[in-house]
Amino acid sequence: MRIVVLCSSEYSETACAMAVRMAKLGHVPVGALALSTLDRGTLLRKLGQWGVEDVIRYARAKLIPHRGHRQAQARNPYLQPWLKHGEEIFRTLREVAKFYGFSVAFCNDQNAPDSIARLREWSPDLIIFTGGNILRKQLLEVPRLGVLNVHLGLLPEVRGMSSPEWSLLNHVPAGVTLHYVDAGIDTGPLLQRCEFPDVAECESLSDLRNRLLAFGLEKAAEVIAGLDQGTISASAQSHRDEDRQFFVMHEWLQARAAERLTKSRRAAVAGTVNG
Repeated sequence: MRIVVLCSSEYSETACAMAVRMAKLGHVPVGALALSTLDRGTLLRKLGQWGVEDVIRYARAKLIPHRGHRQAQARNPYLQPWLKHGEEIFRTLREVAKFYGFSVAFCNDQNAPDSIARLREWSPDLIIFTGGNILRKQLLEVPRLGVLNVHLGLLPEVRGMSSPEWSLLNHVPAGVTLHYVDAGIDTGPLLQRCEFPDVAECESLSDLRNRLLAFGLEKAAEVIAGLDQGTISASAQSHRDEDRQFFVMHEWLQARAAERLTKSRRAAVAGTVNG
């Protein structure tokens, strides 16, 4: 199967881990298309999700060269097993590409004509989306099978941004959904919905998100293997609450979601003790 990775930056740990995971399964990507590192939309999304201090720490870790021997650590510790490379970790998609032998191209807009032309040159069966622009019809029509997205929430219940937090506030089980991207926002055909079993072990909202990213990567590997073998097919969403879409959560609501997570953790601990 010919696979292409789309990502928001060459420094995306999720994109690097996904490419490594695919390569180890025998599906070395034929190429990867990354937005320029200083893409404005990406920076704004990261500021909304992480906050200023965390974005600055991340930028320093990625952009400032390391000197001498180092025992590197990933920002997301749950991706470390895939990013680890000897005594170091893969820091950029270019490092992954050099090791596994595929090309990386850069763009300012994944939907631009030159981006579409590059994708067509790679002739992918499947495109894996790990971040970037809202994808338009012309790009979605490039791959033979479709564009695969790992959504950090159960669809169709929780669409849009800040999915783990909105799941907690709306009493929807935390989980991931593997689906094809269509012209809507998280409305494309479903491939697999997976509830996350370890919510009570999460120490914070960022810990929950990091665990969900790693969980989704594992499930993506299962889905891609199934697509390659013809054992998985997509099904249309019910489009329940089709017009309902969640956006980046306000800090006050994030605090309420964090409280829900803490209560869940305490209840699980109490149940273990009582049992």
